[in-house]
Amino acid sequence: MKDSTIRSILRWIHIVVAIPILGYIYSPFEKLPGYAPATRCVFLPVMIVSGLWMWKGHVVRRLISKNSAKGAGSYSNV
Repeated sequence: MKDSTIRSILRWIHIVVAIPILGYIYSPFEKLPGYAPATRCVFLPVMIVSGLWMWKGHVVRRLISKNSAKGAGSYSNV
């Protein structure tokens, strides 16, 4: 999969997951207990992870590829 496709998918996940969070912020106080757990436990973490991955995902991918390259070379000598 191309990097631009992955970026687009992450961007849309980030936008779609932000909609319930905006609803949580701007909804009347009486309706908050109904969907507060889902917002706190599902939508907010998904939005944070997708945002961090769009921001620093290249660093994580580079670290994973370096570690997998080191691990593959060290086991071949055993």
